[in-house]
Amino acid sequence: MKSINIEIPEDILLSVKLPKKRIKEELKKELALYLYKEGILSLGPARRLANMDKVAFHLLLGQRRIERHYDEEDYEKYQRQIARWMKK
Repeated sequence: MKSINIEIPEDILLSVKLPKKRIKEELKKELALYLYKEGILSLGPARRLANMDKVAFHLLLGQRRIERHYDEEDYEKYQRQIARWMKK
């Protein structure tokens, strides 16, 4: 799998108000949220970039009040999935 590295100057990294151990993880989440919100990434790739499962990513979207990008057909599909999950 190919990937890219983004260089962030050290002075900026030092100004991030997070523990050093969590900077990379949190920056990836923030990038994933932004790209999803702007319609640049769809839900699946965005949640993979954030390294989160579907439920956790949906919860994070809700906490940030980021609307989901789907049409009526997607909505109906999700409603059927939820109905099946509720029966289990």
